[in-house]
Amino acid sequence: MKRVITLLTDFGIKDPYVAQMKGVILSINAEAQIVDISHEVGRHNIYEAAFILLSTYSKFPRGSIHVVVVDPGVGTRRRAIVVETKRYLFVGPDNGVLSLAVEDDGVSKVYEIKNSLFLRSHISRTFHGRDIFAPVAAYLSLGISPKYVGPEISFRDMIKIARSKVGIINDRTFRARVVYIDNFGNVITNIKASMIPREIHNVTIKFRDKELAIPFKRAYDEVPRGEILSLINSFDYLEVAVNQGNAAKRLGLSIGDPIIVKFS
Repeated sequence: MKRVITLLTDFGIKDPYVAQMKGVILSINAEAQIVDISHEVGRHNIYEAAFILLSTYSKFPRGSIHVVVVDPGVGTRRRAIVVETKRYLFVGPDNGVLSLAVEDDGVSKVYEIKNSLFLRSHISRTFHGRDIFAPVAAYLSLGISPKYVGPEISFRDMIKIARSKVGIINDRTFRARVVYIDNFGNVITNIKASMIPREIHNVTIKFRDKELAIPFKRAYDEVPRGEILSLINSFDYLEVAVNQGNAAKRLGLSIGDPIIVKFS
């Protein structure tokens, strides 16, 4: 049975961890279609993984199974869960990493993974990705109902990450945060495109003791190479970038940094 299973982890690709998860999945369902979202999430960075999942999950076919293993609490009392939403299934640790995406799609049911029939016979205390999450995802891809993995639990009891809210100072000035920095060093804020006033030309950002006026453009190449700009990115958020450069390093910004953004 062909069904998409996505993998999002902080494992990197040097070690055999990702391959082991794929091997377990394919041993149960040889027809599963496995897609790597990313394995380069910052180590133990639940917030970064949650944002990547939120930005990606809905681009996949309805019924896809999203497996996330960014799990600093592996081997502790934290729960392993399956979340059934309106269109997808999500498998991973109950540490908040799934919460933004499942809330966005609409939660139907949440189950704690308890049924040993769907797990590997030996459960490592350090690798639940291989021994719990991968086999559960594989069985789900065969059409097994998530209700069989274990008891239903309340969504209210799930660990959740609070959405980073934008503070409105006035209709052109906002208190915002850096929510993601991609591999190019582009600085992504939590200001959605729908919040940005029309007919603007510049964005002024204030952070720590700095204040910087940045031209607002439609594409990176609308400024010379090495010049800074702001734009609406492919996630539909306000982004600060350097054309063929690294804005995060240029500005000294990191994920979570508070900024004041003014449009003019």
